[in-house]
Amino acid sequence: MAIIVAHLATSIDYMSGSTISQGFAFNREQFQQIVDDTLAIAKDLGASDAAAEVSEGAGLSVSVRKGEIENVERNRDKSLGVTVYLGQRRGNASTSDFSRAAIAQTVRAAYDIARFTAEDPAAGLPDADDLATPDVAGLDLDLFHPWALDADGAAALARRCEDAAFATSPKISNSEGGGTSAQQSHFWAGNSRGFRGGYASSRHSISVSPIAGKGADMQRDAWYSSERNAMDLASPEAVGRYAAERALSRLKGRKVPTCEVPVLFENTLAAGMLGALVQALSGGALYRRATFLLDSIGTPVLADHLDVDEDPLIPRGKASSAFDDEGVRTHRRRVVEAGVVQGYFLSSYSARKLGLKTTGHAGGSQNLSLTSRLTRPGDHLDEMLRKLGRGLFVTELMGQGVNHVTGDYSRGAAGYWVEGGRIVHPVHEVTIAGNLREMFRQIAALGADTYVSGGKTIGSMLIERMKVAGS
Repeated sequence: MAIIVAHLATSIDYMSGSTISQGFAFNREQFQQIVDDTLAIAKDLGASDAAAEVSEGAGLSVSVRKGEIENVERNRDKSLGVTVYLGQRRGNASTSDFSRAAIAQTVRAAYDIARFTAEDPAAGLPDADDLATPDVAGLDLDLFHPWALDADGAAALARRCEDAAFATSPKISNSEGGGTSAQQSHFWAGNSRGFRGGYASSRHSISVSPIAGKGADMQRDAWYSSERNAMDLASPEAVGRYAAERALSRLKGRKVPTCEVPVLFENTLAAGMLGALVQALSGGALYRRATFLLDSIGTPVLADHLDVDEDPLIPRGKASSAFDDEGVRTHRRRVVEAGVVQGYFLSSYSARKLGLKTTGHAGGSQNLSLTSRLTRPGDHLDEMLRKLGRGLFVTELMGQGVNHVTGDYSRGAAGYWVEGGRIVHPVHEVTIAGNLREMFRQIAALGADTYVSGGKTIGSMLIERMKVAGS
């Protein structure tokens, strides 16, 4: 459901050069001048190459608990980052002072660091041919939707969210609070090889964390909605009810005997598995040889019915950008086809360390989706539970027990025990364990219940067999 909010600001065409008046102190033209001045100072000092990025962010976050305002926070920050190269020696410095003198001092600091830094054969700006052209850098991906929300309006939305949770059942006994956040930022970047580009973006959210039950059987859960445009947010009432239903469903949880069974990851958690794949295929891990997927191009690493696609140009996408943090043009591509790795995630630095070309991933992946050629439109959660048959449906993970060097995986978990394709009872205080190399190959099915978490889209994920340590 769409959220209905008064005083919703109209999106501004940032690339048109219009003055930013929606809570920003600087406009694009001012940022362009700061970047040009910074690069000129670096050149005058004798830098062989230089890059600069100037940014500003502003926002409002309000939290309430049991109807009362707990916190009102307004944030505003700005930064100029400078990288100076002297051949293959590199220096970095930053400042939040945009005065001419401070900029000159910051460039000098980066220059001096470069002077006394050892040469690195992989250091340097991206090749000019890899940089985004002005036409590409100027693509409008519809990422900027400022929300003219004041503290009272934000508190009212958070209260509606929390009130809906309490109204769901008398068993909702308490709350860790509801919250509303409206955030926006913009930046401009450039380097001495001709790249110039930047854009404004926004991200807004509402959330709540209700508590069900009393005494020793209290259970907490949470839910949220996060979008570029506040008009796309779920209604506060829908978020509150769903969070409450999740907390209620966890009451009277218990352990299960230690066993080895199929495990179904809720779609919200399956995105973490996709994140683990990205980590294992990222340049930094590869050149440090700190990944279990070394030399995996052309190698099957996922089940053969799975594909991973990347599209950095999705309008309003949560990880959309026409260029990466170095100004390298991004591309739509297939990362994994029929389970076989087709490409890595490389910045210009990590690519040089590996003797490869940059893939435009300085700053991370962009709008990934993991899909199965076996998934049918009707494969929502009920059908995925039926495919699970007997095993564990996981809805919460705890701890950081993932070894990206070996692939060993061990996490605290909570969820539901499933028999005959139906949920029997909640489960808590168990540990699930396996190895990511085997788990990736044993993905038996993906659900049609797709969920977007950050820049990753995926449905619930069924893994053929994992160890469950319980009572």
